[in-house]
Amino acid sequence: MEPTEWILVAGTVFVLGVTLLPISRHTHWLIRIWEFPRVQITVITLGLLIVTLSLADLDQLTFRIVVGALVIVMAWHLWWIGPYTPLHRHEVRQKRVDETERGTTLRLMTANVLMDNRRTERFISLVNQWQPDILVTLETDDRWERDLTVLEKSMPHCLRCPLDNRYGMHLYSRVPLIDPRIEFLVEPDVPSFHMRVRPWPGHEPIRIHFVHPAPPSPTENEESLERDGELLTVARSLEGFDGPALVAGDLNDVAWSHTTRLFRKISRMRDPRIGRGMFNTFNAKWPMIRFPLDHVFLSHHFALVEMRRLPGFGSDHFAIFIEIAPTTKTAPEHTLEPATSEDRLLADDCIEESDARADRLAGF
Repeated sequence: MEPTEWILVAGTVFVLGVTLLPISRHTHWLIRIWEFPRVQITVITLGLLIVTLSLADLDQLTFRIVVGALVIVMAWHLWWIGPYTPLHRHEVRQKRVDETERGTTLRLMTANVLMDNRRTERFISLVNQWQPDILVTLETDDRWERDLTVLEKSMPHCLRCPLDNRYGMHLYSRVPLIDPRIEFLVEPDVPSFHMRVRPWPGHEPIRIHFVHPAPPSPTENEESLERDGELLTVARSLEGFDGPALVAGDLNDVAWSHTTRLFRKISRMRDPRIGRGMFNTFNAKWPMIRFPLDHVFLSHHFALVEMRRLPGFGSDHFAIFIEIAPTTKTAPEHTLEPATSEDRLLADDCIEESDARADRLAGF
């Protein structure tokens, strides 16, 4: 074969290999990381397919196999990422409101600010521009807490957990918090916020969970057990709950991963991005390598008024702004795949293993 043909074969083996790795469900970061770049793998695969069809001798069995493998790889990745395009039906129904109805909506902003980011004034300006009713910040330490004190004038209801390990969290709200709690669900130095709020008189309070689990990576946890265990612990706590609920934060996981899909199946949370776009939030500094890591999931009690990825403010994440309104209508496109007994068993096993691993690492 010509050198170009060898390159095509090698490229096909590569995209096929990184496509097959996550199917194993192994929790090591070297395996789980390949759930992230499905868009990039699809683009690479398309390029290989075009070049193969243009340059290779398709009379050779090798290249007929190459073409078939590339088509299968593309179809597989498109199945995962397809719902996060405008070609798919909305999972959360849209609701239009005019300015006179703004008081009947809830505006939420979630932002991983990057602990070392010094552009606090730029971030505060962004908050003032979008005027959220509830703001949650991630990676906030004591310095960020001091700088963000100015926000307490308009958002006096606060929950604070400053940490210097990149897992600090702060919450600022115009709406009073009901039973706010800081919990460490899996790891002793990774907090999560849990509370209820009643933004609309006469309506049931909304149950809210803000999370920021540690990712599987060579500098954090070698495996995804801790991250998966925290997400699935929240999912299990929501299973069977029929009131309004919301889960948000930097999940350090992509929207289309096996774990996030399992989280949604068990919790029955809906993803407002489905049918609207990916809203890639990380990495804000690398346009070609971005993934949807910052999430807002909603129960069926809400309609979406607006969702935006906000402009950069110096962090490696973009902030997410979402405006929602209560609804009594359940759109026909709400067709979540139900959790099976196997899904629940898988979630329980993951939670148990993550707790056991956290105990071992803590020295128990």
